[in-house]
Amino acid sequence: MNDIRLQGIGMTSRRTRDRLITRLREQNITDEQVLAVIKETPRHIFIDEALSHRAYEDTALPIGFNQTISQPYIVAKMTELLLAAGPLKRVLEVGTGSGYQTAVIAQLVDQVYSVERIKQLQDKSKERFQQMGLKNIYLQHTDGGMGWPSKAPFDGIMVTAAPEKIPEELLAQLAIGGRLVIPVGQSQQQLKLVIRVNEMAFDTHIIENVKFVPLLAGTIR
Repeated sequence: MNDIRLQGIGMTSRRTRDRLITRLREQNITDEQVLAVIKETPRHIFIDEALSHRAYEDTALPIGFNQTISQPYIVAKMTELLLAAGPLKRVLEVGTGSGYQTAVIAQLVDQVYSVERIKQLQDKSKERFQQMGLKNIYLQHTDGGMGWPSKAPFDGIMVTAAPEKIPEELLAQLAIGGRLVIPVGQSQQQLKLVIRVNEMAFDTHIIENVKFVPLLAGTIR
């Protein structure tokens, strides 16, 4: 990352990123690999330049199309939950969005398959991945609730928008022993961790209350 835009200056500088990592530690994010990747990932390139001075605040920010880039704490927490049982090879991400969460995961697993229903967001994300030199991300423009069946099964699935209930299609694409991290609900949402025990059984754990944009059907060009 020799480009000054990637390195950051002023409010996007190394010192600002260090303060964010301190805040994440205070919020009980303990996975050192996750913290290291978040520290090195230039969050400011995943939002509009006008908002870049807020990139390392622990807050969600708008990215257009009524979507947001998740706050760093949520990105860290969901990534930590996904990786808690050990390294993963194949991960499905439902909702590429800005691409920030995708970029974080891609530095920690072998392959990321990310689906997004809004084509313009996906195209912007692709440019950012190229800027960072990330070559293990595969993108598809599709209805997120359906996942990516032809690439299943996945060791991990992360969903970055909230359905009313967990889609059966996603459960079917989870490998045995695999982990699904997903926000669920409408006005009251909960972050859930689902672990596939065998072909028929799933263990579900409620992690904490969250607030995500809803998971919507259909695609937008």
